Amino acid sequence: MGIVHLNQGERDYPVGLRKHLADQALARVAALGNLDILKEKKTAFFCSSKCPGDLIIKTYDLAKKWRDDGVTVIGGVHSPMEQECLTILLRGRQPVIVCPARSIETMRLKPEHKTALAERRLLFLSPFPAKEKRMTTDTAMARNRFVAAMADTVFIAHAAEGGKIKAFCSELAARGRSIMTLESDANTNLVALGAQFFR
Repeated sequence: MGIVHLNQGERDYPVGLRKHLADQALARVAALGNLDILKEKKTAFFCSSKCPGDLIIKTYDLAKKWRDDGVTVIGGVHSPMEQECLTILLRGRQPVIVCPARSIETMRLKPEHKTALAERRLLFLSPFPAKEKRMTTDTAMARNRFVAAMADTVFIAHAAEGGKIKAFCSELAARGRSIMTLESDANTNLVALGAQFFR
């Protein structure tokens, strides 16, 4: 199984990119894994690097529920909370889409990634060319837009005030995207943006 490139206009090119990014949609996306996963309804998962204790517990529980319910989750999997939830999800049988904030051309795969790829339940996607070998602030923000554009539901476990995820949430809200979050006093900033509680 090798990397393939999905060109805009071709059958496998993600529909959400054209829908939500319009003329900013990328001409080409690199993919590694089972492309059939793109047909599933997808929940984007984001969380700030620092997450309050009550939300850590609630997010763990939600990740387990997603795993058991077979929910397809898509995310950048960069913050500690995102990485922990990926570990939980990879123990299940449901599909997962991982979108690094860099090229996947020279990416090193972990053993659990190789297993999930072999089982056809993992897909890596990247909007970045081969020369983009390291994550930067700019590639992280571009990746977050990419992830949200492909998702049917956008879920934010927590967005720390003044942080990059909070700024991203404000951008999504301004574009009319619905945001889901968890009920907590720590998420009042998301509620103020119109976020609804995930039930």
